[in-house]
Order: sequence, then structure tokens, then C-alpha cells
Amino acid sequence: MIMIIGLTIILLLVLLLPFTKLVERNLEVFLFIMGVLSVIVSRVMDWDLMKEALLHPINITIAVLVAGLLFRWFKTPIEKGIASVSNAIDFRLFIALLVIVLGLLSSLITAIVAAVILVSVISVLKLDRQSEIKLVILACYAIGMGAVLTPIGEPLSTIVVGSLNESFLYLLRLVGIYVIPGVIVFGILAAWMIKPKDNSDKNANHDNSDIQTETNEDSLAGKESYAEIIVRSLKIYIFVMALTFLGAGFQPFIEKFLLDMSPLALYWINMISAVLDNATLAAAEISPAMSEPTIKAILLGLLISGGMLIPGNIPNIIAAGKLKITSLQYARFAFPVGLIAMAAYFVVILITG
Repeated sequence: MIMIIGLTIILLLVLLLPFTKLVERNLEVFLFIMGVLSVIVSRVMDWDLMKEALLHPINITIAVLVAGLLFRWFKTPIEKGIASVSNAIDFRLFIALLVIVLGLLSSLITAIVAAVILVSVISVLKLDRQSEIKLVILACYAIGMGAVLTPIGEPLSTIVVGSLNESFLYLLRLVGIYVIPGVIVFGILAAWMIKPKDNSDKNANHDNSDIQTETNEDSLAGKESYAEIIVRSLKIYIFVMALTFLGAGFQPFIEKFLLDMSPLALYWINMISAVLDNATLAAAEISPAMSEPTIKAILLGLLISGGMLIPGNIPNIIAAGKLKITSLQYARFAFPVGLIAMAAYFVVILITG
């Protein structure tokens, strides 16, 4: 009982404190401390977990580091190419295609690479701050959902396909009919909600006039320094390590309260993946003994809610970190969008079974 109370307190802290300025500035360190506390409280800290926490973030960190270096070295031709494409077609069509293509391609190039490309494109578009935040969030929803279609897209899909001993295209067949239309809808929403760049300056939200658009400044001032690229990569390493600890630490909590629930209840309860690693939740909840409708409901709940807050998914973490989007700025738009998407998919699940 003491362990459950302790984990409940930690979960509340993880949900609430990132909205404070002190924690916001040190989010990676805060989540790391909470992760360590969670594994201590649940008494699961051992050498195997330490090894996993040290090794798990390496591939993600390398991908972010390499992508950062490549975009630094080839900044000018990349910017010219993006600018040419965005000027050659209608701006709203470009925005829609950006979100949809990255969302669908993320299942092949990984969600991490898709997020890095997203940030690089946004750095060239020079949108007003509110449009920039909305575009990041809608694109991250699309990337987080689209990446599940193959086992190489994100850790969640890798774990699910492996634990079920299924084929490469299993998840595409199972949830593709739900995920692909969702990615397209997010692209259409982005085209509708993002202001054309010609109007961005005069229509900028005055409430956010004191907030500088970091990416636009980077583009004007020059290339990102090697130190900035390395620091960002190290922050990603700490972030993923923290999520690994949090996932392991909350395993007893998940086993006690979640595993015996109905699929439709789990669909909503899985909103905790907004702050916990959805791959860990999938590993704990999904079993080969489950029916496909049950697996489908659990997966869709995890995928959608992963976009609600910054810690919920790696693309959110990468994009928000690079573009200096705070937890409160992110949640103001992402959380209501996620609730609407959750409700819409819930109705679809009830209708289709």
C-alpha cells in the first residue's frame, strides 16, 4: 500500500510540476529524478534495469545528433530546397502534405527522424509563434500515430509485433484503417489552422509577442553551434533514460490497477501515456491471448494520448525542445485536440467493434 501511495504521488508530480517555471527549465533532470524515485519506491532497481536505462537512449541520441550535424552542414541547400517547394505550391497544401507525408513516412524512417525533419522545415517557414506551436503539435500527433504502422517506426510497434510474434505488416493490417485517416485529418487540420506566412507578422498573437521564435532566429543568425547540438542530444539521452525508469517504476502500479480492466476502460486509462512511456504500457497490457479488437482499442488509446503532453512521445520531446515550446504552451492546444480525437476514435471503436 505504501508503494502504491508513493507511486501515485510521483505520478501527480510528473503530471503537474512540468507546468511550473522552475521545473520547465530543467524538465529532463526533473523527470530523471522522478524516474529514479519511482524505481526506488517500487523496488525494481537492479543492474539489468540500469543497463537498459543506459543503453536504451543510445540509438535515439545518435539519430538526433547525426541529424543535427547533417542539418548544420547542409543548412543552406536544405533551406533553399524547402523554400522552393513551399513557394512552388499553395501554402496550405504544402502544410497539409508536410504533416501527412511525415506522418506516414515515420513508419519507415522512424518517428525520430521525422521529428527532426519537421523541426528543420519549420525553421525555414518563419511562422508566427502560435502557428508554429499548432503545426508542431498536429504534426507530432500524425508522426506518433503513423509510426506504429511498422515495427521499425517506434518502440511501441516493435514491442507489440515482437510480443505477439506477428509479421512486419501486422499493425498496418490491424490499425491502418484507423491510423491513416487520422494522419490525413491532422494534415487537413494543419492546413486549415496554420496562417499563411504572408500574414504571419501582421496577424501574430500579441499575447505571445514577448516570446521569441527560436527557430526563426537560428535561421537568421546562422548555423546552430556544435555545443547546442551536443547539449540537445544529451538532453534527449537523459529524457529517454528518465522515461525508461518511469516505465519500470510504474510496472507494479500498472499490474495492480490496469491489467484486469475492460478494453474500453483501458482505452481511456491509457491517457497516462501522456507522461509515461507508451511502449512500456503496451508491453504490460498486450498479450497474445487477447482478441484483435481488444489489442486495437488499447493501441489506439496509447497512440492518441501520447501526443497530449510533451513527455508522451519522442517526437514531442524533440520538437518542443528545439523550438523552445514550454509544457503549458504545448498542453493548451495539444490536450483539447487529444481529448477530441480520443472521443472520436472511441465512437469509431464502439461502432466497428
